[in-house]
Amino acid sequence: MTSPTAALSRRSLVAGAAASLLVGCQGSGGAGGRDSGAPPAGTAPSPPSSDASRRSSSSDGSPSPLARSVPVRLLIPAIGVDTPVMGLGLAADGSVEVPPVAEHDRAGWYRHSPTPGQTGPSVILGHVTVGAYGDGVFRRLARLRRGARITASRADGSTAEFTVDRVRTVAKADFPAAEVYGNVDRPELRLITCGGPRSGEEYRDNVIVFATLSGAGRTGEPVP
Repeated sequence: MTSPTAALSRRSLVAGAAASLLVGCQGSGGAGGRDSGAPPAGTAPSPPSSDASRRSSSSDGSPSPLARSVPVRLLIPAIGVDTPVMGLGLAADGSVEVPPVAEHDRAGWYRHSPTPGQTGPSVILGHVTVGAYGDGVFRRLARLRRGARITASRADGSTAEFTVDRVRTVAKADFPAAEVYGNVDRPELRLITCGGPRSGEEYRDNVIVFATLSGAGRTGEPVP
């Protein structure tokens, strides 16, 4: 488990990075375009919640934040997503790593963001297409609607359950970095992929799902 000090150090790295955070989107020809969305200075994800805040309920009755535990699986029944989740860090050039282009691709959690259920925006990325392999794991992300349920299974055997607030399709040039990566005072989730029309092998837009923690549960034993 990552210490709060290490988490703060990584958030400082994100806040100070000059390069964009990127999401790869592979076109049918194999050479992928990338989504650009750089968090400006001062909009790094929120720090993990304290033990005191985890034990108390919010005054409005919303679920309390969860302790840190990395996501291992993501389920979105409304669009048929049931995918393992891998960890993604930063590449040497300062861009975010992307899930590998593979026949059975997976979603990836950006590990410099909070884990699902912690206070702050937890960020999960996925491909819309994966080159010669065809459709990606987030191929239907733009079809999600307000009220849809998302469940992140976590390594400690718990689940963080989210409800979709809104879905946005935005031009890459207008990516709302502060809105996606900026601090929030409750547990939220961001799902990001490519979308819109293609120009050559690159998609012109980003699809961004915004969701809020609506419950928690247990899936079973912790993942070793």
